[in-house]
Amino acid sequence: MQLSRRQIIAYVAVAVVVVAVGVRYVVLPKQAGPAEAQAVVLTPVAASPSGAGAQGGAAALSGSPAASPSPDVVVYVCGAVRTPGVVRLPAGARVTDALELAGGPTAKAELAAVNLAAPVTDGQQILVPERGAAVATAPATSGSSSASGSLSVSPGGGAAPGALININTASLEELDSLDGVGPSTAQKIIDYRTENGGFKTVDEIKEVPGIGDAKFAAMKDSITV
Repeated sequence: MQLSRRQIIAYVAVAVVVVAVGVRYVVLPKQAGPAEAQAVVLTPVAASPSGAGAQGGAAALSGSPAASPSPDVVVYVCGAVRTPGVVRLPAGARVTDALELAGGPTAKAELAAVNLAAPVTDGQQILVPERGAAVATAPATSGSSSASGSLSVSPGGGAAPGALININTASLEELDSLDGVGPSTAQKIIDYRTENGGFKTVDEIKEVPGIGDAKFAAMKDSITV
């Protein structure tokens, strides 16, 4: 079959259209594919849960060394504690922590003369006085006098050092400070003098239950009527 000139032109036009459509939907997407695959999406960095991470990162970038923990402190605890001696505590510890490591205060400790809340310092001496005992004033060095509780007066308003204790007027605390006398015996002394109108002589204190010749001998030079 012989095609006319017009038919040939029509077929060529259709072929050109088909080729153009093929290039548009087949060739061009393949060329654009790699470019789209190389696209980079930037996302924000998640914030650190605490400020410590940010600070640590800043220190690492700046080259500054991380802060080292504070060293321990060593203090000497003496006086009216169960196990006097040198104890080691972490930095920032208080006097009450030092007393706990020393076994705690004894029954005759005058805790009112000690600032239990004071911070301890390295090399410090912490003195816990007994009730009725005089304590020399500590040197005016940093933290020593306030923490140790050293006082120049008798704690609790007791008798001055060397003064005799009047067993007819002494308080329970003053009687408790006598050798061989504890809180229970001190209360018995008060009960006896209340019931009997006071002591007539020093020797009469032996009539108090619990006070025999041995205890009387230990206290007789410290009492009066």
